Amino acid sequence: MKLIIGNKNYSSWSLRAWLAARASGQIFEEIRIALFIEGSRERILQHSPSGKVPCVIDHGLAVWDSLAICEYLAEKSPGLWPTDPAARAVARSVSAEMHSGFTDLRQHMSMNIRKDYAGKGHTPAVDANIARIEAIWNDCRARFGSKATPGGPYLFGAFSAADAMYAPVCFRFRTYGIQPAGAAGEYLAAMLAHPLMREWETAARDESESIPAEDLYG
Repeated sequence: MKLIIGNKNYSSWSLRAWLAARASGQIFEEIRIALFIEGSRERILQHSPSGKVPCVIDHGLAVWDSLAICEYLAEKSPGLWPTDPAARAVARSVSAEMHSGFTDLRQHMSMNIRKDYAGKGHTPAVDANIARIEAIWNDCRARFGSKATPGGPYLFGAFSAADAMYAPVCFRFRTYGIQPAGAAGEYLAAMLAHPLMREWETAARDESESIPAEDLYG
């Protein structure tokens, strides 16, 4: 299996797929392609038919799009979704909401692990996105966080694909100085302390590439 990803500092969709792949226990070769430089799209197209990252190649089968990759990995390694049917249904719902929504947050608070943009990027629409995300985190922790087997500090107890889908938001919240209260704040702290998140962060900070269009506030 191969996983094609982009710059770790900027590529939020790559982070989602990478976390799911690592959490699944699958052995894979990581191929990182720096984005928005000469030849990068051509290199990506050698692996991904969409011309975008992430993409998983498994014995010649290409699976692109982060959520599709999560589903594929969950089929190969059951455990990426909660075992309880109700929890699993909600986990898929909140993951799909992240996948298709929160466009204002994406536009004004792009993932940029190396920066400190505290106080930047706020608009009424962005703040509404933030409030919705905090509500999701609080609700999942209250309804399912203590019931999953095995338990844990994540949205549905044990780390799941839903956490992978919200991982880039956790980095965004830190970059832009957003500090949720209550269960949402505890969840944010647990995610930022997760060993795989810290591993990704270390690699992001070691990267030398800069994408000016993604350095939104200098």
